[in-house]
Amino acid sequence: MKLALTVNGKKRKVDVPPMKRLLDTLREDLGLTGTKEGCGEGECGACTVLIDGEAVNSCLVPTLQVARAEVVTIEGLAASRGKRDNRVNRVKLHKLQSAFLECGGAQCGICTPGMIVAAAALPKAPSREEIRVGLAGNLCRCTGYMKIYDAVESALGSHKKSAKRAPRNPKARAKVKA
Repeated sequence: MKLALTVNGKKRKVDVPPMKRLLDTLREDLGLTGTKEGCGEGECGACTVLIDGEAVNSCLVPTLQVARAEVVTIEGLAASRGKRDNRVNRVKLHKLQSAFLECGGAQCGICTPGMIVAAAALPKAPSREEIRVGLAGNLCRCTGYMKIYDAVESALGSHKKSAKRAPRNPKARAKVKA
């Protein structure tokens, strides 16, 4: 079946079976291999893409379902939200992609595109809890998630809830100095 799709801001035409998984259409027919297949069952989040701004597992979505939707993949994040660097004619990385590199949030690379795309669907300046909930459907077997959360906080300007501290005892501090 011939379908017209909007992927990463560009109108694309594909001739695929209507029930072909979006993941396979992206990778095989459109050459967008940044979206990874982890489990193929919607459990790991490696294949996360944005459909009309919502993070969705592309292994569970028939291509026909996105015929009138806007699909954004990991490749489209930089292209749609980044800036073109005319000096070297390359697209600059999206702030989330850069933060994952800077904070060590990327390890083997299988989950990284899905994590970044899912994070792109989070609200501006999310709390650590909002990040945890927003990325709960994305599994990583390499990290302890802390560097991933740090990267998202760094990129999205998260507000950290200040922990209430017990009042300091000036006498205790004096003993430590002595």
